[in-house]
Amino acid sequence: MNQMQATSSRRGGREARKALRAAPGGPDHRPVRGGMENPRHFRPLSETDMARIHEAALDVLETVGIGDCLPSTVDYLTRLGCIYRDGRITFPRALVEDYIPRINRDFLLAGRDPRHDMHMQGSRFYCGTAGATVNMVNPRTGAYRGTTLNDLYDCSRLVDTLDNIHFFQRTVVPREIEDFFEMDFNTCYASLAGTQKHVGTSWGGVRQLEASLEVMHLLAGGEKQWRERPFVSMSCCFTVSPLKWAADSCLCLETGAKAGMPIMLVSLGQAGATGPAALAGNVVMILAELLAGMIYVDAVAPGNPVILGFWPFVSDLRTGAMCCGSGEQALLTSACGQMSRYYGLISGIPSGIADSKMPDAQSGYEKAINHVVTANSGANLMYEAGGMVASLMGFSLESLAMDNDSVGAALRTVRGIDVNEDTVSVDVIREVCMGGPGHFLAHGQTMSLMERDYVYPKLGDRMSPSEWAEKGNRTALDRAIDYVDSTLGAHYPEYVPRAIDEQIRAKYPVRLPRERMRPNADWPRNRG
Repeated sequence: MNQMQATSSRRGGREARKALRAAPGGPDHRPVRGGMENPRHFRPLSETDMARIHEAALDVLETVGIGDCLPSTVDYLTRLGCIYRDGRITFPRALVEDYIPRINRDFLLAGRDPRHDMHMQGSRFYCGTAGATVNMVNPRTGAYRGTTLNDLYDCSRLVDTLDNIHFFQRTVVPREIEDFFEMDFNTCYASLAGTQKHVGTSWGGVRQLEASLEVMHLLAGGEKQWRERPFVSMSCCFTVSPLKWAADSCLCLETGAKAGMPIMLVSLGQAGATGPAALAGNVVMILAELLAGMIYVDAVAPGNPVILGFWPFVSDLRTGAMCCGSGEQALLTSACGQMSRYYGLISGIPSGIADSKMPDAQSGYEKAINHVVTANSGANLMYEAGGMVASLMGFSLESLAMDNDSVGAALRTVRGIDVNEDTVSVDVIREVCMGGPGHFLAHGQTMSLMERDYVYPKLGDRMSPSEWAEKGNRTALDRAIDYVDSTLGAHYPEYVPRAIDEQIRAKYPVRLPRERMRPNADWPRNRG
């Protein structure tokens, strides 16, 4: 083959690959997607370790129990056989072991659009956001400013466009709203206005939860339809670690469970602060709290969907500050994910929280190690997967856009390598090497697998140095800024029908102006 023929062949192969990549493909043809199962877990704990942690958690529940009990909590749990004494509820070992097999392990976290449904079963795995941060990061200047309801709405709209972020858990706090009822109600409203993916949020009081449930029923077409397809879940910090009930959250837990709302029980033990510094001990304490909460939810509403929210955090023991991007954090969260598989229960754990204050190189390596390890731990849901910086004190829309690439790469490790008669490629190797072109670039197998087996970054750079220089030496952050500006300048979905919106606004104090929910001059000038 002469040089001209070789060049023509390479061009033809490149054009064919471009055409294939541009062709539409169904979700089953994507290399990664929500709900993939992962039988190959990262295992920081041995079988003996897990059994020992299980026994220790049962010891804690039976001999220490949980304090600061509400009368209703005492009523629900003592009816089952728990013991109330000296202000604490303890859980007999046999009762806990009897309850674990009863817990619902197969339920739906619905999207408003069924394309975004998340089937909680086995080792199915999904990624989303979370947090309650109070600062937005300006990527151009590095400046921090207080978060607003507009920011929350923008986060939701951006998540609506990102393939590898499968659900939207509330990300930022609308700091301009001082009234707690209005803050919680508007947080839920703005989240639902921006995305049709499953939404998670929290409530600090029963009154605002009941108001939000009324909105959910309106959007679902009725309470019955809502119960069949619950598209909002409650993030419930039902304990104050170590081992005390949180009164207002427990009342919300009871109300939400009766309403058929999926509940993510969140235990937030911080190693060396609100939990033992020993990583194993922190897992034990968090596990004890979550098993207690699991029984509590089932006592209120048997079979109600419940997610064990293992949210351990790590302290820098020199200062007491949280260090969420550390290797210890990765080990701790993955151990918690492994414990959820030990029981076969549905669980969610955090990953992707950088200690860096900006979406920079430090942020990238901190998120990457935590994403890969956590994604392969055995948990079902990975929260905090995008946007979070400064150890939960800052949120960056640009980081969220870049983290979509990082999560995609982590999801590819979850899927693993397919080994079968076709993929071992003996015939393909024979064809290429014996009379073939001597390379695999244009082979039919390459063409068929390039979209099915390989993940390509949207914002990451894979150009040659010369091509990169020709195109302006632009960084991933430069491209992320452009993506956020163009997307949020144009993507204003109408997910709250006008007639329903008028009903809601007539009864409740909606603080998100209608003019902010359509293309307007405030974006991107409002970014601060």
